[in-house]
Amino acid sequence: MSEVAPDRRPPTAANEDLVLTGPDFAVVLDGASAPPGVDSGCLHDVAWLVKRLAVQLAPPLLAQSAEPLTDLLAETIAAVRASHADTCDVSNPDSPSSTVSMIRLHPDRVEHLVLADSPVVMRSPAGQITVHSDDRIAELPDRSREATRRSRNQPGGFWVASTDPKAAYEAVVGTTDRADIDVIAILSDGASRFAERYGHSWEELLDVLTTAGPRRLIELVREHDAVTTTNRKQYDDASVVLLQGP
Repeated sequence: MSEVAPDRRPPTAANEDLVLTGPDFAVVLDGASAPPGVDSGCLHDVAWLVKRLAVQLAPPLLAQSAEPLTDLLAETIAAVRASHADTCDVSNPDSPSSTVSMIRLHPDRVEHLVLADSPVVMRSPAGQITVHSDDRIAELPDRSREATRRSRNQPGGFWVASTDPKAAYEAVVGTTDRADIDVIAILSDGASRFAERYGHSWEELLDVLTTAGPRRLIELVREHDAVTTTNRKQYDDASVVLLQGP
């Protein structure tokens, strides 16, 4: 059984998250907005990029392609790049970008791919929790605008889905025996901040998801958002995919 809860931050704004699910896969994309005043070199906004990534990813996933997830993502990034290379400066390091988190289900195993800060959280039937995350951006010694720009999609920096297909091969990937999983959650960082910023454990996060559902988790995040004074971004788009059961 799967549940999906996309949400957009208040006040009303364009939602730059996108959730894509099928019979044996789930994807969460979280677009990254450029800071005000930054020239992305692109005629398109972040929401456009996220939608184009989803449009390119969906056909091979629905066709149950046997290609590795990294190859599928690389081909997707290359196709999206080609679709606007004639109108936009796709060499600009501030081009629109997105996180990508995917899982693909097989009868005996589950594949995951995580590129940038949208984690995949798994719980075993015995209650053991494993968090598959890519926190390289949080580990940058300098988080200034210029340093972040220099580090994006560069060795020693952090990687996102934008205009460089090589980024796909920098993703965190792995495979887990299906018998060792009874719950999977895929979260954009607007939802994972419940554990990553607001002091709750991953156990608590999964308990909320499995007992009250994704919508309740987002409601709780919004309650924290409303009173926080420490986030660089007080509100953020929040999306959750929950898979549990056989």
